[in-house]
Amino acid sequence: MKLYRPATIVVGILFVLIGGLTRLATPDHVYDKQNMEVVGGTIGEALDYGGSGSTVKITRVRFAQSIVDDDANDDDKAIETNGVYVALEWDVVRGVKKPDNIKPTLLADGGSVYEPVGGMSNSSLDMPDAGFARTGTLVFEVNPADVKNLTLKLEPTMLFNVLGSEIHVDLGIPTDAIAQKLIDDAAPQYVVPKPVTRVAS
Repeated sequence: MKLYRPATIVVGILFVLIGGLTRLATPDHVYDKQNMEVVGGTIGEALDYGGSGSTVKITRVRFAQSIVDDDANDDDKAIETNGVYVALEWDVVRGVKKPDNIKPTLLADGGSVYEPVGGMSNSSLDMPDAGFARTGTLVFEVNPADVKNLTLKLEPTMLFNVLGSEIHVDLGIPTDAIAQKLIDDAAPQYVVPKPVTRVAS
């Protein structure tokens, strides 16, 4: 029977522990879907965000060929695109518990992932103080070939491996024909309104 020195045993145990901690630290584990409840819905539904008592509702979808902030100066020109802008008007109501920060992305049927356009101060989604509600708009620049089955994904920017909640909103574009109709009817310009805060009713 071969005996191992205590130092060899300690080194072996350390390697096992380090290997286990490395696995736990990988993003695939920390953000595993087993720890993420997915709440699905459609336009007009108030969806619970992360069990916080707060709700998020997409109230309307608008398509446009160019965008400009509502509070832009007269000298500021509208931003045009070779694709299409998708503006999602939202309404959130804040519960008592402060929810995690929200990261919005737009998921296309073909696998593309779009983030909100940069340089637009009014394109955002954030929660007001407890007891208040807020309306605003998120704007995405999208490839016209990706419009079918667009889904808005709202996920928390969690720092710890705890149970969280994602919201998936189906934007109601089930066919290529409907997608093309929306693109053809896109407004020449969409003015991105400033977020408005009110007392929650």
